[in-house]
Amino acid sequence: MVLREGFVHQVESGWKSVRTGPNACPATRRQRQTGPVTVPALQMINLTKAFGPKVAVDNLSLAVPAGCLFGLVGPNGAGKTTSLSMATGLLRPDQGQVRVWGHDVWSDPVAAKARMGVLPDGLRLFDRLSGRELLAFVGKMRQVPPAEVAQRTDALLGALGLTADADTLVCDYSAGMTKKIGLACALVHNPQLLVLDEPFEAVDPVSGQAIRAILHQFVAGGGTVVMSSHVMELVESLCQAVAVISHGRVLAVGNIDQVKQGMSLQDRFIQLVGGPALAGGEGLSWLGHSSASS
Repeated sequence: MVLREGFVHQVESGWKSVRTGPNACPATRRQRQTGPVTVPALQMINLTKAFGPKVAVDNLSLAVPAGCLFGLVGPNGAGKTTSLSMATGLLRPDQGQVRVWGHDVWSDPVAAKARMGVLPDGLRLFDRLSGRELLAFVGKMRQVPPAEVAQRTDALLGALGLTADADTLVCDYSAGMTKKIGLACALVHNPQLLVLDEPFEAVDPVSGQAIRAILHQFVAGGGTVVMSSHVMELVESLCQAVAVISHGRVLAVGNIDQVKQGMSLQDRFIQLVGGPALAGGEGLSWLGHSSASS
């Protein structure tokens, strides 16, 4: 693996580091037995996006191999959501390319997006539909035969604990339920690639365990998952590979053990991106001293 702190990590290095070694993604290992893997599931090449004077993503390049559960982590404002929005065609980059199984997201959007299931962060759903109606609508938009949509809808609602609320309007769902129905929408057409922005946010532990099982099953079947998260323990226990980004640049990428370098992912993350300015609470000595007692 190559670590280049403060520098852009090139596509070729990121691709090679994740697809080789004893901890390579399972589907990648299986494919290497019959021939070389040459096309990543997702490539982001020299992506750049600025909002006024602020550069949110700075010439970022990253490749995600097929058959991998890949984590994207970074501090608040690191550019994770912006990068994933560009990767899925929700936000046009100022420069750069995105390819899904070799199909350019911007010049060949139909072929690229047909292979993707997307759970964006904060994107509004058609919430005046019930959960069941929403899945039927998404399935129809994805050109899935109605009989298959109905079968998959029942299976997804059951797996995500939403059966009892299948006929409730999505606008009346809790935040966690909305996250789960969004994940079901991303899965209903059985994509090759899942791009999930904070899929466990607001989800209770029982539902979180169900989502873990679904993602593991998806990857075991040959699918690829790219997910962002702020929870290092979650990424460390769930993902096979990870990229750490800060200020819109990749600081480290590779298999989990390679990136960790013998530390916990939490400690390695803090080492890479820098700890808080007030180490140990310096300057906050007034906390805990009630003003009522003075």
